[in-house]
Amino acid sequence: MFYRRKVILSLIELLGGEVEKLRFQKLLFLYAMRKEKPEYDFVPYKFGCYSYSAKADMNTMVKKEFLLETEKKYKKADKTRYFEKLKPEDRHSLKQVVADYGAMNSNALIKHTYLNFPFYAIRSTIAKNVLPGHLFERVEKATPKNTDPTLFTIGYEGVSLEMYLQKLVRNNVKLLVDVRKNPLSMKFGFSKTLLKRYCNNLDIEYKHIPEVGIASNKRRNLESQMDYDILFAEYSETTLSETGEVQKNILGLIKKYNRIALTCFESKPCQCHRSHLADAISMLPEFSYTVKHL
Repeated sequence: MFYRRKVILSLIELLGGEVEKLRFQKLLFLYAMRKEKPEYDFVPYKFGCYSYSAKADMNTMVKKEFLLETEKKYKKADKTRYFEKLKPEDRHSLKQVVADYGAMNSNALIKHTYLNFPFYAIRSTIAKNVLPGHLFERVEKATPKNTDPTLFTIGYEGVSLEMYLQKLVRNNVKLLVDVRKNPLSMKFGFSKTLLKRYCNNLDIEYKHIPEVGIASNKRRNLESQMDYDILFAEYSETTLSETGEVQKNILGLIKKYNRIALTCFESKPCQCHRSHLADAISMLPEFSYTVKHL
């Protein structure tokens, strides 16, 4: 079993074997905030802090009958004591979270997380009710406000879905342009259908433009920067020279949405075609914006 799932099951163990769904994400979040490298990251969702990855793991554990699920609760069905299998520092953090917040009801937990971690409340549909008057100012201050027209690029290699989405939200990106030829991924959340759904949940639109992608068979055996440079020289001579109208259309998207991001897999811009595509777009006569690699 993945270690991160043992953490979830251990948390439920310490809560007496069951937990309300509304409280679960908040408690797991408060545990994550105590760690430098948490098992789960979170996004500012309509319910406040939320981890799509944790929810996916919960669904899997329900299917495999480690957990039972009702309309409002999760209950641990597996009798194994996973708490004893955790690292000592994680056992300590989980016990502290349960000691500090385990007795809080859902409303108290929501208010606590909104007050102390206001960024995660910026998409909440109930934040104004939970934090009335001047308290809501914390959420307003945490809301990204930069609207300068910008062409971003971003890769998802080496980061969780939630940290990737956080980058988009923190930079106030309004449209994600997927420039992969084949928008499928073995990594959770990054295939086209799910990525579009998760972006839309955060008020970010999604558009796939495969015409400016690179076929996967051309990306094999890339072992050095020189290999990448050769690939991108060919990309510039072929794809970029043949997709002028598509590039103009992307420029039009900047004019429409103000802040858009080109996305592909690689973490380093120098090893991804998205940076060369961005360079080509920036050379268009009407381009007068900033290019930024996230």
